[in-house]
Amino acid sequence: MDAIAPQILPHKDILSRVFGYDSFRGDQEVIIRHVIDGGDALVLMPTGGGKSLCYQIPAMCRPGVAVIVSPLIALMQDQVTALQQLGVKAAALNSSLPYSEILATERAMRSGELEMIYVAPEKLLTENFLNLLDQCDLALFAIDEAHCVSQWGHDFRPEYLKLSQLKERFPWVPRIALTATADGPTRQDIKERLHLSDARAFVAGFDRPNIRYRIGLKAAPKKQLTDLLEREHAGQSGIIYCMSRNKVEEIAQSLCEKGFNALPYHAGLGKDIRSGNQDRFLKDDAVIMVATVAFGMGIDKPDVRFVIHLDLPKSLEAYYQETGRAGRDGLPAEAWMIYSMNDVARLYHMASQSDAPEAQKRIENRKLEALLGFCETTRCRRQVLLEYFDDNPIDPCGNCDTCLDPVESFDGTEAAQKALSTVYRTGQLFGSAHVIDILLGAKTERIEKLRHDQLSTFGIGTEFPKQEWRSIFRQLVALGLLKVDMEGHGSFQLGAECRPVLRGETTVLLRRDPQKKTRAALRERYKKSFGPAATIDDPQDEALFQALRARRLELAKDQGVPPYVIFNDKTLLEMVMARPRDLGDMANIPGVGKRKLERYADTFLSVVNKGRD
Repeated sequence: MDAIAPQILPHKDILSRVFGYDSFRGDQEVIIRHVIDGGDALVLMPTGGGKSLCYQIPAMCRPGVAVIVSPLIALMQDQVTALQQLGVKAAALNSSLPYSEILATERAMRSGELEMIYVAPEKLLTENFLNLLDQCDLALFAIDEAHCVSQWGHDFRPEYLKLSQLKERFPWVPRIALTATADGPTRQDIKERLHLSDARAFVAGFDRPNIRYRIGLKAAPKKQLTDLLEREHAGQSGIIYCMSRNKVEEIAQSLCEKGFNALPYHAGLGKDIRSGNQDRFLKDDAVIMVATVAFGMGIDKPDVRFVIHLDLPKSLEAYYQETGRAGRDGLPAEAWMIYSMNDVARLYHMASQSDAPEAQKRIENRKLEALLGFCETTRCRRQVLLEYFDDNPIDPCGNCDTCLDPVESFDGTEAAQKALSTVYRTGQLFGSAHVIDILLGAKTERIEKLRHDQLSTFGIGTEFPKQEWRSIFRQLVALGLLKVDMEGHGSFQLGAECRPVLRGETTVLLRRDPQKKTRAALRERYKKSFGPAATIDDPQDEALFQALRARRLELAKDQGVPPYVIFNDKTLLEMVMARPRDLGDMANIPGVGKRKLERYADTFLSVVNKGRD
């Protein structure tokens, strides 16, 4: 009697046949089986960790159509295109589509021809669409970017609040809420507002070990930026975030003048311009998007090699979410930020001017204080970041600036006392520039007019140059010993914890800002510890990798799709390393599923074999 072959579970078969992977990562399989069995779930998983599979595979295993709630039209279309490349029956419904296409998609939903439908929350909650869902077999609801439901989160969207209706109207349909970014209060808010109190929570961790975190001080921002791009990121795609629309335009123009392929993106641009610029960013190589935070939510482009902040984000959640758009393919990427005390004052001012309730303002201020502490830490940045999200502790990562160039600390108690005393003696009415001038004994017109040269602290701080005093004041704000005037004047006020310091009862440890390295030293350190983005050293391997990328770009342009939906860089690297000779070899490359094997294997094999000659 023949032996019975072991049964392949449907979700594992789909993983291999459709997506081209042999095994699940982390909690993926547990989450998938839980949802297939009809359970509700709250999933927190880092960007690039495979969140989408947690609802896409159950959608293909359960009968009916899965409804995916997504906040942006561009994101929906990007994900639908990627699924269609895999042979999955997916579609989107949004206001950008012609009426005839909307009708055809709705007919396909009713007849059971679709496995997944992507919609915005505004569309989902219209009575017409809810009535349409009443006529369909429903597999599940997936709520992507679920942090948008929380008023404590960094990207609150009021329309998400109404998604609780899904529980009331379709109580038998399982729901899965997913996000990459949520601290403790935000997670609780998600569960309460979406009526997911009985949902099983899966927290997969927040660590993105392939991202290097580096934070510096603003000196000459445009020069600092171009030096970094020329030295470490030439020919790569990335995102640069700025706080204002004017700065976005200015930086994009400056980079274009220096030969970079840079595009602006902000809410003040016309819809067609924004859409066109985003399309170019997704479909072309080596494009830099200079943007406000209006850009980026849910961007699936896997080969973003750097995310740069030229201004402080609003919180560590926002920083984590925005930097998480780098390195989704798991290859080395960089998060680089520069900031100044003016950034801090501006954020405090924005918080004070908001219409939010006082309780929410206090939470936002605590989030800002946590961000400043992260910027000024002497510890491993990754440790500080993960602790903020209550993640499991790790050893120093070796892939952030404070690990690569350990920060020297010193007993700054006396310096803190001098600074705090000067702030007090000037009536808590002035910012860092004037207070530092007093400490250095500068004979400015303003000091003489106000008779501040008569103060006992005048000239007592000459042991530190102006730049170091700026660092000291930033750290005193980060430690809560000073606060920035909430009315936006930038003046310092004494913090609640300053008295023990002034009385000498508390020691204050401060960091010394690292000395500026030469351009050659920076380039050498980058090559040694970070490596090229493609992690290829051999010239022949690099030549083959670039040839595969060129062929991928040709195919993508012919089809009008982003290159990475054909194969991402990581899959191309696997081809370089494995050098497949035939279809059997190609089928074993991670990321090459059955549909892509049929469509693309021959053309990529020809490139590999040509490189072998």
